[in-house]
Amino acid sequence: MDDLLSKYSEAIQALFARTTGSIKPGLERTEALLEKLGSPHRQLSTIHIAGTNGKGSVVATCEALLRARGLVVGRYTSPHLIDFRERVTVNGKPMFEEEVFEFLERWIPTAEKLGATFFEVTTALAFDWLAKREVDIAVIETGLGGRLDSTNVLTPRAATVTSIGLDHMDLLGDTLELIAKEKAGIYKPSVPAVVGEPAPAIRDLLAKTASDIGAKPIIVLDDAYTIGDVKVTASGTSFTLATRDPPPRGTSAMAEGAKDPQQITTPLIGEHQARNTAIAIATVTAVGKEYLPPPREISKALASVFLPGRFQRHGKFIFDVAHNPDGARTVAQTIRAIDPPAPRTAVVAVLSDKDWRGIIRELGPAVDRFVFTNAPSAPLERKWDPAEALTFAKAQGFAAEVEPDIDAALARAEKDSKTVVVAGSFHTVGDAMARLQVSPFAA
Repeated sequence: MDDLLSKYSEAIQALFARTTGSIKPGLERTEALLEKLGSPHRQLSTIHIAGTNGKGSVVATCEALLRARGLVVGRYTSPHLIDFRERVTVNGKPMFEEEVFEFLERWIPTAEKLGATFFEVTTALAFDWLAKREVDIAVIETGLGGRLDSTNVLTPRAATVTSIGLDHMDLLGDTLELIAKEKAGIYKPSVPAVVGEPAPAIRDLLAKTASDIGAKPIIVLDDAYTIGDVKVTASGTSFTLATRDPPPRGTSAMAEGAKDPQQITTPLIGEHQARNTAIAIATVTAVGKEYLPPPREISKALASVFLPGRFQRHGKFIFDVAHNPDGARTVAQTIRAIDPPAPRTAVVAVLSDKDWRGIIRELGPAVDRFVFTNAPSAPLERKWDPAEALTFAKAQGFAAEVEPDIDAALARAEKDSKTVVVAGSFHTVGDAMARLQVSPFAA
């Protein structure tokens, strides 16, 4: 067993080393690699999810709803927190280490010849394994963007864009409109398109882009559903969801009243999770109403939702991968809603190319102090300067200190606080969870 784990670890390191470089937009390398694998993506029935924030929650919720119908459900997400195998699961169970090793040993030389990137190889591995497992349906999350994302070789049963925010602007564009158009690239002709974005102007742009592509039907969440009575507690989020007859897209008319209100509870914590849950319900319904549990059984189905690193609580720790100001604002709102014990310390490390100033501004009012640190797994070229963050935080009036070693930062925060929030990136949360022996897999 130790020998296998060693081989698995070496194979993952080789994958990083041989295929990690600058991001290469385009689908041609993914398509070429998949063709050599026998085009497994064409055998898969899929749901495709894109968005700046919320897509992980929507993927996990879709999976829970589908599994409640007795289906064998695959899931492909990124990045991972601790173990590469988190990225690809079937009914919540990851690939065996041996399966990962055998695939990489066989296909890395071919991937190198094609010039495939890390994410392209991982996508090919995911589609190949999910097809071999003969899943009934797979829920697939884009890695970055949509139009040129490796996963966009799919023709899904439904395609959903959750929300649009300013992130990855160097690759996707520097305005919400440009980013929206990239994310909307997952919409396909004659495939149902779900629009989850709450802001009217961007929502309308997404719907128009879907229409121009020929997607149908186009389900705009705020036209098709009403969400009300949202209540957030330390154990989850409850809300009322009702349907309404949507007006034709492009009109400002809104249907009167709401029909069939139902009370729904999800274990995911935060006011935003009511909307994410509604987006998932709309998405599964778009695939076919027979894929959705009966209304009275939806909350029971959602009880199994598990999403590591998204306001995940473990003792006095709260882990959240918030890596942009929108995500940090959501974390701050959720902290205020459930009011965990004070004093509260935020242990934060952010990648240098992210808006770490915006993250600090949003989180600061919800905690009593910051401890800025480093994430050991973060790429060297993207490591931030905690001392610069300290200067900025103090100038904003926030109590803050620097502890470069993450082990010492976690120990200091745990000793001096009743609540410790770990945030800033997948690297930060994954490194902290590994050290605190918190599993990224459902129990």
